[in-house]
Amino acid sequence: MTDAVEPSTSAREPNPNAILHPRREPFEHGLLPIPKLIFTDPVQALTPLKLKFASSTSLRVDSATLADAFQISHDHARLVLDTLASVLHSESDPLVNARPDEVDSVGADLRDLILFLYIQSYKKLLPRSHSSASAAVADVWPSTSAFDGFLQALSPLQFVRCNNRRFMPSQADEEVHQLSYLQKHLANILSLLAEPMEGEGDESLVLTMEGLEHLGFLIQFGERGYEGIPLSQTAPFFANSDPDMPAVPVPASHVHDWLEQNLASALEHITERISAKENGPSSGSDQDVAMADACPSSVKATPSARGLCFIEGISKSSYVKQAPDLRGSSVKVINCHDSVIYILAPMRYATVCGCSDTTIVLGAVGKAVRVEHCERVHVIMATKQVCIANCRECVFFLGVNQRPLMVGDNHKLQVAPYNTFYSQLEEHMAEVGIETSINRWDEPLALGMVDPHDSLSHPAGVSDAQAESATHLDPDQFTNFLIPNWFEGELPGSTKDNPFALPDLYSASQQRNLKNLDEIKQMLRETPLEENRKRELSCALHVYFKDWLYASGNIRQLYCLQGE
Repeated sequence: MTDAVEPSTSAREPNPNAILHPRREPFEHGLLPIPKLIFTDPVQALTPLKLKFASSTSLRVDSATLADAFQISHDHARLVLDTLASVLHSESDPLVNARPDEVDSVGADLRDLILFLYIQSYKKLLPRSHSSASAAVADVWPSTSAFDGFLQALSPLQFVRCNNRRFMPSQADEEVHQLSYLQKHLANILSLLAEPMEGEGDESLVLTMEGLEHLGFLIQFGERGYEGIPLSQTAPFFANSDPDMPAVPVPASHVHDWLEQNLASALEHITERISAKENGPSSGSDQDVAMADACPSSVKATPSARGLCFIEGISKSSYVKQAPDLRGSSVKVINCHDSVIYILAPMRYATVCGCSDTTIVLGAVGKAVRVEHCERVHVIMATKQVCIANCRECVFFLGVNQRPLMVGDNHKLQVAPYNTFYSQLEEHMAEVGIETSINRWDEPLALGMVDPHDSLSHPAGVSDAQAESATHLDPDQFTNFLIPNWFEGELPGSTKDNPFALPDLYSASQQRNLKNLDEIKQMLRETPLEENRKRELSCALHVYFKDWLYASGNIRQLYCLQGE
């Protein structure tokens, strides 16, 4: 079991604020398996969209324009805008702050949309055992291999287990892969952001300070996992610009050379760290080493921090993390089995991967949740957006503002309305912007079964089909999930009940169950029994309840949580 954040750079290494990093959010939560948006030549596909708005007074693209430009459905166009909003770098962008009924009309900034659509061509990093090429050349379609038939037959959990931590890419590996992708595509990306200017040769394309800031969607300077420094403050071209005067645009070729140098330096820096870890003993500064028990105090004390915390390898146990431990951070729950995990905190992003027979409660996730390669898990979440990929026999209790997204090879999934609360839930939801008046738990949107960004779990040559959607949990099987309150300690809150309204069918079922329970209690109270018979009945009920605690595994919760 580990619960760790990515460690900060040691004092002997270069100033972390001078090192360029890719933003992980677009690559982890921003890729959509919509075939019409995955371009063989992104520049050729996106240039018409750029030219269409070249003479426009507005640089915002609404869902109708997006649907028309790429011949996709309105549902898919809206999904693009919602997903882009969840991974944008600028919290002040109107799309991020738009209410659900305003998103279609507010639209996306053209430059952010172009970058978002461009990276739909990104291919995720293969496990080390299947990738003999370096990360710099891994950005290609994999060919059919001897592993294909084997991997296709695996369950989601078996797939994750056969690619365990030793073979699965670390955060550092993924960062190298993302940097290499950006390095390879830098010239194309800049050409789409640049504007023409009178002149010849390389000097004819220029980049404004505002255009450079939009590159912050993909890259940032600053310590990895934290709020980045604005690119215009880092770039030598605009560093000393008068804030009261418009900055003079600079040739795109100059920006390219500067970024290329920083990308090369960043790759060299992180490659040296990976090499040192692989060739030497593990240390506390390793990129993906397991660290014990708590997030560093620097993350706890920084509400704006975007540090990534791991909760990994919990087995046959119960585990609790609360707001002081995780505030402002993102969380990954990995490889947990036969357990109950409570993360009662406001978060930006959450990922659940490779878990089985586990109940996971995610407090309030303001951006997006991704659940993948899980079996027989129950996930209870309040979030704006959720994507479920390659899962089997799972139940999701949702308080979600956008349609749940189903992708990949899913089987026997069920969705149900949100079914729990804890004392600070409404405060956490308000903090991250989740609306209790909107719950689209019953409107799952299924995309393709084959994920073109992740070819390993779906072998090359397999024809695509629509992913299996989720069915609604039978109302008679719906129950409230009670979160024990004895570990809340000195964290009082105002939430006294489920903040999401239950649909009528589920509410009626609950009322019937409560009525039946009251009738049984009344019957027991009114049954004329002698005192010794009453004691026998009470003992029998306790024995059956204790047997149920052991048979269901819930007895572990009592021991684990009382020990917290």
